[in-house]
Amino acid sequence: MDVEPGVAQAAQLFKVLGSASRLGLLHLIGQEPRTVSALSSATGLSQPLVSQHLRTLRQAGLVTAVRHGKEAIYEVADHHVTHVIQDALTHVREPHATEGAAVEDVPRIERKEPA
Repeated sequence: MDVEPGVAQAAQLFKVLGSASRLGLLHLIGQEPRTVSALSSATGLSQPLVSQHLRTLRQAGLVTAVRHGKEAIYEVADHHVTHVIQDALTHVREPHATEGAAVEDVPRIERKEPA
């Protein structure tokens, strides 16, 4: 399937952001750099679970860790992602013309078949 350059990478980004926990952690880190313990306290997630999600976000290149003694402080690696998250949150919080419509009623993007 021929697609615009970057579409596969964008799909991978959305796959990583598809976890509500990771999305929430990234949103918090986007507000200010935080430690694992601060993120655990803010979210109610266990420290091991926060660490797992942060590893996934690091592997995706979305966060970086800066060591300060025994602690690592996590920060957003690319602020474009914070804009994507903020836009998504704004989108889901505003009323839509399709509100209340069944999934079947929402227009679908048709795939182009190769010629």
